[in-house]
Amino acid sequence: MIAIGSFEGSGSGSGSGSGLIVGGLIWSGLVSRGSDLGTPSLIKGLPLRLGANRGAAAAGGLNKLNVLVNPNGIKTRPNARLKVVCHGMLAPRKFMQRRRKVENHQTVRLLRRAETTIKSQRTKGEALPRDLVLGTLVRFKQLKKWKIVSEILEWLRCQHWWSFSEMDYLMLITAYGKIGDFNGAERVLKYMNKKGYPPSVISQTALMEAYGRAGQYNKAEAIFRRMQSSGPEPSPVTYQIILKSFVEGEKYQEAENIFQSLLNEERSSFKPDQKMFHMMIYMYKKSGNYDQARRLFAQMAEKEVPQSTVTYNSLMSFENDYKEVSKIYDQMQRAGLKPDVVSYALLINAYGKARREDEALAVFEEMLDAGVRPTHKAYNILLDAFAISGMVDKARIVFKSMRRDKFTPDLCSYATMLSAYVNASDMEGAEKFFRRLKEDGLRPNVVVYGTLMKGYAKGNNLEKVMRVYERMRLQGVEPNQTIFTTIMDAHGKNSDFGSSVVWYKEMAARGFPPDQKAKNILLSLAKTPEEQEEANKLVGNVVDLSEDKVSNLPDFDGNSEVQTNEDLTGETVSKFSDLDVDDDDDDLDFVSSEESQ
Repeated sequence: MIAIGSFEGSGSGSGSGSGLIVGGLIWSGLVSRGSDLGTPSLIKGLPLRLGANRGAAAAGGLNKLNVLVNPNGIKTRPNARLKVVCHGMLAPRKFMQRRRKVENHQTVRLLRRAETTIKSQRTKGEALPRDLVLGTLVRFKQLKKWKIVSEILEWLRCQHWWSFSEMDYLMLITAYGKIGDFNGAERVLKYMNKKGYPPSVISQTALMEAYGRAGQYNKAEAIFRRMQSSGPEPSPVTYQIILKSFVEGEKYQEAENIFQSLLNEERSSFKPDQKMFHMMIYMYKKSGNYDQARRLFAQMAEKEVPQSTVTYNSLMSFENDYKEVSKIYDQMQRAGLKPDVVSYALLINAYGKARREDEALAVFEEMLDAGVRPTHKAYNILLDAFAISGMVDKARIVFKSMRRDKFTPDLCSYATMLSAYVNASDMEGAEKFFRRLKEDGLRPNVVVYGTLMKGYAKGNNLEKVMRVYERMRLQGVEPNQTIFTTIMDAHGKNSDFGSSVVWYKEMAARGFPPDQKAKNILLSLAKTPEEQEEANKLVGNVVDLSEDKVSNLPDFDGNSEVQTNEDLTGETVSKFSDLDVDDDDDDLDFVSSEESQ
């Protein structure tokens, strides 16, 4: 996994020759005239990082990249060039393995230490030092291990040597709120009422969040409205959480009303903050109102609300054109903000969808060079970029790199890799990889079966299409709309109008409204006036059997279809930019009241 290139140059009198660039160093065959150097010298040169110049990669492709160089110690012609012969994709970075190990070991070590200490205390029947308990709770809170926080606090509540204070109850109900356990939150609230603790903004917000995370949006709203009318007065964190609940529950009008009331009312004690703006931008993106999202982005600057990487990521996620995504990415960097893994993933996805695989790879390398750890989804997005174009060899390198960097490929990874074989029309390779998928212990889903069926339909192999379909049904996997459309396509290639009608009706009977692709297949197969009349009735068209109308029907050419994850799942592998509002109560110091005594 190294970068190899060739160097050509000449001096004005001191030497001439050529050399190789290997791993960012120049292995030179240059021998200076009048010098006693008789063997090649290893001279440091320019590191070969494609991520540093996406434009150069775009212009010539990975195998044609020309970069001007003038290494120290070598006199060359002004137009001396570096020609890349072979690029070692995704060379391993040490920080990848080191950081992942450190992060994992820290969490595991903390868990083991807490478990060992508690077991030891149970055996001895002795009280634990308060500093140790509180420090452990705070650390787990920072790690957002709220399930563990709730378990420790529930255990402490039953210990005679621990005086469970109001702040302990608040931390416990907050933990239940974060994990969406509204039953636990309700139970804690009852305990607090019995103890005589009045309802607080923290306890009410936590209960509201528990309902929201559990999908009980109406109950979450009821608590918020009660807080508005009779107190305690909602805090900024309360507003952040209720906005998130409304957006997740697709109660967009309610979210907009609350946001506008904060924005416009002079009597409001605070104005919308960055997190609220982010949530609203995300809401407009989710509802498809991109213009309003852009206006809100501009309004942040007007209101002097600081913009962050998350803000720009939201804008990037709106765009389908790679040029626009790249423009926003550059704008973010000019604003002095560092791209995060989501930024890189969105840019990689944009290049991949545009079939600009070289740029997609260059951005991924740029991300690694910047020391940003890729996520599982980021790898899947890069894998998809090569799979779309049927670039099997490069897709396999990405697939192997995932394992090397300790990311176990998931079912989406396997489905994407399978689609690379299908798009390369390599059904023999697709069959082998399908067997490997099962050998690796994964259970094929409708996406995997659909990918295989689409490959056979593309090759006009109706028998194998139906064989895969029957196998899928035997495994208990239910078909989706794309499966039925693929079967119709296979029959269409055999000019079998009758069978296509049967599957068209089956699709509708299963509750899948036929899409335009299915309608086009049916209309293009109808040849006789009777068939045309039946097809038009089925698709809901007004019957017009004139020759001109029939000849203008859209043809369906299955060979032009490219297999992507988006075709099969209805969403791209880059569903990556969904905001997870970090609404932790960082301003709250959850320390038992005894600590201050």
